[in-house]
Amino acid sequence: MDRDSGYPVSREDINAQAARLMTDYGDSILRLAYSYLHNMSDAEDILQESLIQFLKTQPELTDPVKEKAWMLRVAGNLSKNRIKYNKLRLTDELQESLASDQRDDLSYVWEAVKQLPDKYREVVHLFYYEGYATKEIADILGRNESTVRSDLKRGRERLRQILEEGGNQL
Repeated sequence: MDRDSGYPVSREDINAQAARLMTDYGDSILRLAYSYLHNMSDAEDILQESLIQFLKTQPELTDPVKEKAWMLRVAGNLSKNRIKYNKLRLTDELQESLASDQRDDLSYVWEAVKQLPDKYREVVHLFYYEGYATKEIADILGRNESTVRSDLKRGRERLRQILEEGGNQL
């Protein structure tokens, strides 16, 4: 809907606005996203998502400077969200490597978790089995979040050693 007339915006108007945004700000958004993500494919996704966000929200911006600032702020926020998502995917590498062992029953993993020292076992359990974020685990255990992340990293490393040493014994 066009805010001024109350009539639906035509597809041609939307396409023209999208083309103008790409021409005016596309390179700047792409460079900003790439500076965050260091990956051109992800940066292109952020460019597209920024454009979609602008077209969905249709902010009332009076001059091109504010329009560009809005687009860059959205692209920066989307880039930061993508970084968080990518980090979350990296923390799941343990699960992916275990799945690649082609074992149907993952009970051997939890048997290995039981062999971890208490401070590692509890964070690994809360993170992977219960699904808590590190901040939530820190609140539950009354520790600093950085300590929880450190214990989780060390717990994963120790778990990997236990699984490699145990091989098929577990």
